[in-house]
Formats: sequence, C-alpha cells, structure tokens
Amino acid sequence: MSSYDAIIIGSGQAGNPLAHRLADKGWTVALIEREHLGGSCINYGCTPTKALVASAKAAHDARTAHRLGVHTDGVRVDWPAIVERKNRLVQQWRSGQEQHAAKRPTITVIRDEARFVDGHTVRAGGQDLTARHIFINTGTSPAVPPIPALRDIPFLTNRDIMDLPALPRHLGVLGGSYIGLEFGQMFRRFGSDVTIVEAADQLVPHEDVDVVKALTTILTDGGIRIATGTRATAVAREGDEIVVTLNGPDGGPETVRASHLLVTVGRTPNTEALDLDAAGIAHDRGWITVNARLETSVSGVYALGDVTGGPAFTHISYNDFQIVLHNLFHDDKRTTTGRLVPYALFTDPELGRVGLTERAAREAGYRVRVGTIPMSRVARAIEQDTTAGLMKVVIDDATDRLLGVAILGPQGGDVVQTLMALMMADAPWTLFRQAVYIHPTMTEGFFALMESAAQHDASGS
Repeated sequence: MSSYDAIIIGSGQAGNPLAHRLADKGWTVALIEREHLGGSCINYGCTPTKALVASAKAAHDARTAHRLGVHTDGVRVDWPAIVERKNRLVQQWRSGQEQHAAKRPTITVIRDEARFVDGHTVRAGGQDLTARHIFINTGTSPAVPPIPALRDIPFLTNRDIMDLPALPRHLGVLGGSYIGLEFGQMFRRFGSDVTIVEAADQLVPHEDVDVVKALTTILTDGGIRIATGTRATAVAREGDEIVVTLNGPDGGPETVRASHLLVTVGRTPNTEALDLDAAGIAHDRGWITVNARLETSVSGVYALGDVTGGPAFTHISYNDFQIVLHNLFHDDKRTTTGRLVPYALFTDPELGRVGLTERAAREAGYRVRVGTIPMSRVARAIEQDTTAGLMKVVIDDATDRLLGVAILGPQGGDVVQTLMALMMADAPWTLFRQAVYIHPTMTEGFFALMESAAQHDASGS
C-alpha cells in the first residue's frame, strides 16, 4: 500500500490547482485521472466551446456587416479548420496542465479510474493508496432522458458534437438551457438548420420571464425554431434522418426530422465507479453530500465542484478549491454559505447574471424595486448596432441593496460583474446613480437603469 498526504480524484478546476498548491507546500499528492488532465473545462467545456462560439460570431458578423455599411461577399465556414483551431487551443491548455504536474516531484499522476476500498483507502493503478486527506473532483457527465429508443439512436452530447466530420444539415436539440442554447445558436451561425425543444414553458426555466422573452426573440430572429412546453416522447431512425416525436402544449403530437440530435437535458455525477458506499460517504443518487466547508460525511474526505450538485460552473469549482485550501491551513474557516454566484450564458449577446431573479426575490418575501431598460437605450449599443437585449436590477427596497442583476447584451458576463462588486461591498444601489461613467461604454447604461429603478413602485406595479 502506498501512503500520501493527499489523494485527489479528478483533475478538474478544483483538483488541479489543489494538487499544485499542496505539492508546493511539501505534501505528497496522488492525482488520479482517468482521462485528460484539466477536467471538463479545458477538454470539452469552456475552452473548446468558447473557441467555437468565437468562430460562429465571426461568421455572423461577416454576414451581417452590411448593417454597418461594410459589404463582404462569399462568406464561407471552414468547419475542419474551425475544429482544428479548437483542438489546438485544447491541446495548449492540456499540455500546460501536464507541465504543471510534471515539474512538481511530489505529485504522482495515476491514469486510472479510482474506487474506494474504505473511507481512507483508494484503489487505482493496480494498487491501494491511503491518505489522511482525500478530495473528490470527478465532475459530471451528460444525463440521458428515459425516451423510448433513444439509446438506440446515435445521439450527440456536448462532448462529441464538437468533433463531427461535417456540419449537421439540421440539428435537433433536446434541452433549452445553457448548453443547448449555446450550441444551437453556434451551429445555426455555421449554417445548420436548428430546432430546440424544451419541456418547460420557457427557455432557461429558472430565469425571469422578461429576460427569457428577450433572449428567445434574439434566437428566433437568428433563424432558430423553438418549441417550449414540449416533450420528446419517442425517437426513431428513418434512413439518414432522426425522427423525434413531440407532445406539445396542445396535446397533439408532431415530429422533428433532423440529421443530428443533441441531448442536453441535464447532468449526472461521475461517482458510480467510486463505490461511495464502501467508503461510507453519504450521497443522494450519486450526488455527494457536503457541508458548507465541503466536507463529506467521512472525516478528511472532501468533495468539490459539480459532483456535489451545486452550481455547475468552473469558477465555482475553483472557488471550492480556494475554500478548502484556506481551511486546511487556517483557523478562520471559510464556507460556501452566502457566496455570490455570477454566471453567464454565452449566447450572442451574452446573458450575465448574479444574485436572485425577480421571481426568486418575491418568492423569498422581499419587497423589491426593479429597474429595467432595453439595450436600445444604451448609447454604445446604438452606435455599434447591438441593441438586442436588456439590463435589469432587482433591489431590496427595505435596505437599498442589490439582490440580483441580469445583463443581456454585449459582454454581459463582464458588465454584470461591475454591479456584482457593488453587491460584494454591501453598498446601496443609489451609489451608482452618482457615479461617473466613461462615455460611450456599456456600463454607461447604468444611468438609465438606475433611473428606471428610482421610478419603480416597490409594491410591484
């Protein structure tokens, strides 16, 4: 049996930096990874998808440049070149992770799938490993819905769709949230017909209706067909087509005939092979139960990132690493309680979000003040003809503190973090009514946004 100071299972955006920092402190670390170092973000998540999003936006901008008085002819999408560029970027990041591990002699990388023998013993690489501290960062995989015959169809997930040999003629998408919308818009801009099917009554079901309405308009104006309140009840292969039978809100079945089918209806934890029960680690259908310090039910064993069932974002996984690392070496313990969770939907324009939606704030009992403006009131957006979308703030009228923000507009994921800083400082929203903004910028739109909030009746009218 081999003994280490720490065993890290999974080399995602918590596992990798944790291994590096512990090794820098002199710890011996066994880093167990069954695939590539870097986890989903580098290998089939953030890095490759945003590379493809950039190519799709370039194609769209070239085709629509005439609206700015610039005429381009013969715009052509070179899909193999786009995939090659994506692969090159992934390899660069992946190689960087390999180098980080290789230059730290106290890190032993074990290429295998891990399985618990007991609470502090893990079997991997043909041997048993033990450590006082074990960290699980195994992430998630695409969930497969219980649709008859689906498993008999060669459907796509977010992992394999990026390596297709040719562009789909017609891409059907099951699931109208982050992954489905990003890929849907992306492939529409590459030239594929796209149909998105969402079982809920709206896309991105947890977002506010007005935000989703604006987003839906953007996508449909881009040529995407969207069916909400609609479930896929069966799939079948007919020649070179995949036929999806739908049951829509009117109760009547209809079909979508697609060349390719992308399934993005949720995630499932990568814990089945771990044998959590052998270790006595509490879980709910594979989602590992943790407290606010990310400790599991077994002393010395932690779970970080998506595998806990919390917000499934790379930056949350990294923040989990920050919390755990701090707590290992300091008496003032940090927790996940009350942390602000910013996130973005990387459509074009982006939806940047932080804090509560208006609906969630009202359901929580807040008396809210809401400010909303269309992007068509922002000078910079008008000047560059990017007026689709909106800005929205949700304010606790009793304390004048921001509860949540939504920015559906150019660089929405960046712009929203300006108001997140106000929330982190626990400053009143009225502070931004007095600010000086650079003209012309997107954040200058906060002038009109805050005036909208000032005129809002907090009773809800």
